[in-house]
Amino acid sequence: MDSRAGRRRRPRFVSVRSLPVLLILLAAAYVFGQDAAPDAAGPPLTGEVAQTAADDHANGHHDPVTPLLVGLSLILAAAKIGGAILVRFRQPAVLGELLVGVIMGNLVLLGPTVFEFLRPASADHPETIASAVSTTVDMLARIGVILLLFEVGLESNLGDMRRVGLSAFLVAILGVLAPFGLGWGVGKWLLPEESWHVHLFLGATLCATSVGITARVLKDLGKTDAKESQIILGAAVIDDVLGLIVLAVVQAIILNGSASLAEVAIITGKAFAFLVGAVVLGEFLFPRMYTIAARLKVHGMLVVTGLVVCFLLSWIAGLVGLAPIVGAFAAGLILDERHYAPLRQSDEGSLEDWVIPITTLLVPIFFVMMGFQVDLRSFANPSVLLLAAAITIAAVIGKQVCSLGVVERGVDRLSVGFGMIPRGEVGLIFAAIGRGLHTDGHAVISESVYTAIVVMVMVTTLVTPPLLGWSMTRRSEEPSLPA
Repeated sequence: MDSRAGRRRRPRFVSVRSLPVLLILLAAAYVFGQDAAPDAAGPPLTGEVAQTAADDHANGHHDPVTPLLVGLSLILAAAKIGGAILVRFRQPAVLGELLVGVIMGNLVLLGPTVFEFLRPASADHPETIASAVSTTVDMLARIGVILLLFEVGLESNLGDMRRVGLSAFLVAILGVLAPFGLGWGVGKWLLPEESWHVHLFLGATLCATSVGITARVLKDLGKTDAKESQIILGAAVIDDVLGLIVLAVVQAIILNGSASLAEVAIITGKAFAFLVGAVVLGEFLFPRMYTIAARLKVHGMLVVTGLVVCFLLSWIAGLVGLAPIVGAFAAGLILDERHYAPLRQSDEGSLEDWVIPITTLLVPIFFVMMGFQVDLRSFANPSVLLLAAAITIAAVIGKQVCSLGVVERGVDRLSVGFGMIPRGEVGLIFAAIGRGLHTDGHAVISESVYTAIVVMVMVTTLVTPPLLGWSMTRRSEEPSLPA
């Protein structure tokens, strides 16, 4: 790591003394929100609600951006309050953001519906029709996690990742094989009456790791330069690639009855061709691109060019069937300071310094909205809870097995295993895809199995920040990866 990592340390969280001010602002936003979007509490923009909004807008009484402003105010204020409270208990701020999202999303169960205009349409809430506000917030959240991985990639170093490359690769391989086998076994044991397609998909769902959750925890702890962090991040990216390959193969098997070796080879080849191509671009194309950008003599070209690279690689990753976050992390990893040195003369500060204000705004939206989509009513069904508990245990054990792939000495394998636990948005994507697959006229993933997967995602996402925070700080006296 370069010297920048030493200067930019722990993020500054909201002081407890400022909590009363934030609470007042949150209360004011709540009251204003009731006035600004009183009909948006239920299913948004339908029937009379849509007509009323249209009439108000036509008469000049309502600016369509005001409900969005209220929603963002509520999300950001709640995120900072939750983060500040959890930091006081020596927990990562991201856990507070997830928990306030859970509270906001389930407050409707107690009666208040003020936050419902933020709820995106989903399989959990088929009655909800996405409004412009909820759709915009959802898009901002997706951009937020892309920029988070871009920022983490910028703080990482390609040379350091190469040093732990063997461990990261072995951890990723075990992190796919062990959970897949355990998930298949749980399905055979608890769902013997279900088709083998269900067992296959349960195993596939447990494969992937949500690098966004772990990356945010490591960033909050100021541990992104630790050797364990390099292994976790490298393995999580490879894990995502392998998990998406497994998902594509499983889809082909379910839909076609089988998957040929040629199909598997094509899927795998596209994934690794993207990663190799990204590194080649970083070495040969990006320095020239920044040299051209420096000639424009326009303020802000450093961050604009960096974001263009991030978004383009995220888009290309999506084109080849990978998650956009893989492209974002690759963009940050290959954008070295020597690449954008020509722009440092016109724009003071590093690219990381310019990206931080943007991620400070957008990243909390992602984590709050992830918690928002957790439905606590899932805990009401005992059989679902049994299945959820079993696949959650399998998910945790499978990622502890993967820590055996670490070959370097002095590395805390427990931290590596904890860092690979969360499924997060990746698990939710897998579950949604499984619910959309049909064989013989029936969905591969039933409502009860889907609910169990969502509970597993929720639990693995919520337990990772405190577990990883504890494991990484208990060995704080050990040296990090040398620069």
